[in-house]
Amino acid sequence: MDGYQRKKAALSRLLEEYAREDVMLAFSGGVDSGLLLYILCQKAKARGTRVHAVTFHTALHPACELSKAEREAKRAGAYHTVIEVDELLEAGIITNPPDRCYRCKRYLYGRLVELAAERGIKRIIEGTNADDLKMYRPGIHAVRELGIISPLAGADMRKEEVRRLAAEYGILSAEKPAAPCLATRFPYGTRLRHEDMRRVELAEEYLRGLGWYNVRVRVHGETARIEVDESDIEKALSCRKEIVKYLKELGYGYIALDLEGFRSGSMDIHISDAGSLQEMENRGKTHI
Repeated sequence: MDGYQRKKAALSRLLEEYAREDVMLAFSGGVDSGLLLYILCQKAKARGTRVHAVTFHTALHPACELSKAEREAKRAGAYHTVIEVDELLEAGIITNPPDRCYRCKRYLYGRLVELAAERGIKRIIEGTNADDLKMYRPGIHAVRELGIISPLAGADMRKEEVRRLAAEYGILSAEKPAAPCLATRFPYGTRLRHEDMRRVELAEEYLRGLGWYNVRVRVHGETARIEVDESDIEKALSCRKEIVKYLKELGYGYIALDLEGFRSGSMDIHISDAGSLQEMENRGKTHI
């Protein structure tokens, strides 16, 4: 049995155990939580238990993600709940602090803990994978504090392995690009406003419509810095007039194409993992 097969078997064993009782899943509609949803629902159906999939309706994520999550949950056979939140006001992240992800996850997953207690559910699951553990992801600290389970990380499954397994099961989100929180498009310390995030959402929706897989519009004041995969940079240059026209209509004064290409977490380049995480541990709980 190769490494992938071992991880696949380990994940199956974990989810088999969790499905012995009703279980709650933080379900965004992405490939990580989508894979967990599908397998959990299969195992729960065999045992006569129920999967409670919970999706947060928030301005920090594209609106289209909610409808996709609703369809996926219905297709899998989960009991789906949507919770409307406004993290900018409720989680203390309006100034986009470096520990934004920690504060946000602590608030959102705290709501899950409350809901699970109301429903008599002992286990809450979320979709952190093994690759996430190697990046600046302060939200993982909140996940651990609250006792929420991360079975993909527990089975040591990397993102590419999650996608591979999701494709094997025919899960619709298997090839779906990541859709992280829209606050990641702004430098830390920037005051976050709903209208600015909506502008980013429209800009990225337009650019994805041109046929590119990974797209980010990072905002630096009046400048929109576009990131696409390196293989798409020349194509982006060939469409520059149309892109400039549309983004200027949205209100951006300057339009730039990042020659380094798309990279996850490009706003984190000045963040020291160790230092920031230590600061978060020392001060983070006082912000909740």
